[in-house]
Amino acid sequence: MGKIRVRTLGIDEAEKKQKTDARKKSEGKKLVKGGKGGERIVSVGPTEEELAALEASKEVKVSEASKEAPAEKKKTKQKKTKERARSKNYQLSAKMVDRSKQYSLTDALDLLEKLKRSKFDETVELHINTIETGVSGNAVLPYGTGKAFRVAIANDDILSEVQKGNINFDMLLATPDMMPKLARVAKFLGPRGLMPNPKNGTLTKDPERVAASFKKGQINFKTEAKSPIMHLSVGKISFGAKKLSENIEIILNAVKKEKIKNVTLKSTMSPGIKLAL
Repeated sequence: MGKIRVRTLGIDEAEKKQKTDARKKSEGKKLVKGGKGGERIVSVGPTEEELAALEASKEVKVSEASKEAPAEKKKTKQKKTKERARSKNYQLSAKMVDRSKQYSLTDALDLLEKLKRSKFDETVELHINTIETGVSGNAVLPYGTGKAFRVAIANDDILSEVQKGNINFDMLLATPDMMPKLARVAKFLGPRGLMPNPKNGTLTKDPERVAASFKKGQINFKTEAKSPIMHLSVGKISFGAKKLSENIEIILNAVKKEKIKNVTLKSTMSPGIKLAL
């Protein structure tokens, strides 16, 4: 009997595989255990029926797995709003202030002294809500604000420094004839609120006299552009109740009490104390 070769015809890929396997088998033929003498069987991959059965079994396993596995829930990212954390010292201070009460200036300053818990000399602030926007003016505080106030008078040297981005002053005064030169540095001064103008008294024919007034404690006040509120520094805790009281009274009179809706007094680290006008 001649040599028996078994070849399974199938799809194109199977046929290609058959040819490749047949070539390998012809080069190194191996006897199949249990075969009759001299018989060699070349195994050439699965038939079409076997491939179809294999695919069907895979589909059954996938469908069963999908039934058994629970549906995954999509995780939605929720934005968490961070609440402002208050220190224990602040919370203790807040308990000492009755938020439903309006304090007299004397009582408010006494309470403010008790609320001081920081090691540095805190700034005392006055937050004034007015009945309308556009309220502005100036006042000279007899004891100043406790902060070194740097006043400069515009000249060529100062404008040259401003063009380089060097601004070493808190207020800039200028004479009207300097306005054309100031226009060149308006992009530096404008955003910082340092551009001289006649409304706040920084554009004047006598800048030396105005500079002396500001160094003595003169401050400008003005409501915000879109909100009827102003924030002012009126001194330091170390001033004591008497000096702070005089500074505050002068500011309230300058703003005019009939234009004031409510006032809140506080220090840098303390909760606000409502004042009775």
